[in-house]
Amino acid sequence: MNKKEFTEQLRNRLNGLPAQEIEDRLAFYTEMIDDRTEDGMTEEEAVSSIGTVDSVVEHIMREIPLNTLVKNKVKRDKKMPVWAIVLLVIGFPVWFPICISLLITVLSIYLTIWIILASLFIVDLSFGISALAGIVAMVTAFIQGNIAYGIFSFGAVLILGALAVLLFFGCIYAAKGCVWLTGKMLFGIKSLFIGKEGA
Repeated sequence: MNKKEFTEQLRNRLNGLPAQEIEDRLAFYTEMIDDRTEDGMTEEEAVSSIGTVDSVVEHIMREIPLNTLVKNKVKRDKKMPVWAIVLLVIGFPVWFPICISLLITVLSIYLTIWIILASLFIVDLSFGISALAGIVAMVTAFIQGNIAYGIFSFGAVLILGALAVLLFFGCIYAAKGCVWLTGKMLFGIKSLFIGKEGA
């Protein structure tokens, strides 16, 4: 794909963003391609080194605030025909509760993801605290001469400590997954506000 094809596809895929935003992004990527061709790459190599149009669009959408997309969509939709306004007013008792339900569902899913992650970290913390309490119990048992309870406490400390360490690494991976998943959700929501003509 050459520079012209890349910029045309990118312009089509970004349809729906503010016009100035589109021009700024196109200028940025055009300059990036030009810089790479000046360094000795062919135009096709320079374009492929940037990535696919899909990956570039996803990167751009992550950077643009959601409120910018909503404001631009509202500005574009200001010139509504009278019949559409009448339908919106008459259909308000139907579409408004549906929109609220969808919004609450998306927020519930988002919150559930992060609450589950927080719960995992809390369980991990409880294993760690229990291991520390087990150390205190073990030392106390050995000082008091209760060898059997001290050995039992030592085993419990080893098990709880191992669980705390293993779950900590699991929590880190789960956190990365949550960040990725919620990022994809936000990208999907933002995608609703840009045009699909070029997709």
